[in-house]
Amino acid sequence: MENTKKTFSQKCRQLWNYFTTYEKVWFFSILILSVIFAFIFPEEDTNGVNGKIIMALYLADTFLNILCELLISKQSKWNFIVSLFVELVEIAICVVLSYRFSTMAVTLFFWIPIDIISFINWNRHPDQQEEELTEVRKLSGWAEVAVIAGIIIWTVVVGYFLSNLDITTDLFGGNQLVETIVCYLDACASAVGVANGLFILFRFREQWFAWYICTFLEIAINILSGQYMLLVLKAGFLTNTTYGYIKWTKYIKEHQASLAEHKGSVL
Repeated sequence: MENTKKTFSQKCRQLWNYFTTYEKVWFFSILILSVIFAFIFPEEDTNGVNGKIIMALYLADTFLNILCELLISKQSKWNFIVSLFVELVEIAICVVLSYRFSTMAVTLFFWIPIDIISFINWNRHPDQQEEELTEVRKLSGWAEVAVIAGIIIWTVVVGYFLSNLDITTDLFGGNQLVETIVCYLDACASAVGVANGLFILFRFREQWFAWYICTFLEIAINILSGQYMLLVLKAGFLTNTTYGYIKWTKYIKEHQASLAEHKGSVL
C-alpha cells in the first residue's frame, strides 16, 4: 500500500497555496508595516515592564490577529484555534499595562470558552461541496434590535463601574479624563465583542458589522493610549473586514440560490 503521508515541505506548500495572492500580500503588508512602526514608535517602560517586552506582545498580537482574520474570512473553523492564542496574548497585554479590565474579563470568561464551543459548532456545519468551508447565514431583524439595546446597557453600567475603580497606571500620564473615556470605550468594545462572539458562534454574517464597530472603538483607545503601532493592525482589520463581508455575502447568495434550485428540481 502506497504511503500517502505528506512531507513537511508538502504541507507548507499546501498551506501557502491555501491563501490567495491578495490574502498573502495583505498579511505580509500588515506584518512588515507593524515591524516598521515598532522601530518608529518604540514603547517606553510602563508599570515597571520593559518597553521591548510590551512591543514584543504587540507584534505577537498583530501576527496572530491577522492570521485569525484571514481564516475567518475564508470560513475556516481553524480560526478559533489561532484565536485562543490571540486571547492569551491580549490578556497578557492588559495585565502588563494595568488597563482594559472589561476587555480582559470578557476575554477570559467569554472569548476563550466561546472559541472552543465555536470550533465544535463550526465543525458540525461544513459546506456540502467544500468541506474546508463552513456554512454561514444572515441574522433576523428583531435580534439586531435586542443586541443593540444590550450593548448600550452594558456600556453604561460597566463603563461607570470601571471608571470608579481605584486602579492606577502609567499609561495615561495621570490624565483622569482620558482614563475615564477609555473605560467607557473599553466597556463598549467588550459589549460589541460579546455580540461579535455570539454572531461568529452561530455563523452569522453580521459579525463583520460588529468587527467594524469594534475596530473603530479600538482605534480610539489605541490613539488615547499612545499605541500607534497597533493602528497598523486596525487598518488591516478594516480592509479584511470588508473583504470578509463580501466573501460571506457572496457565499450566502450562492448557497441560497443553490438551495432554491435544489427544491425546484425536487418538486
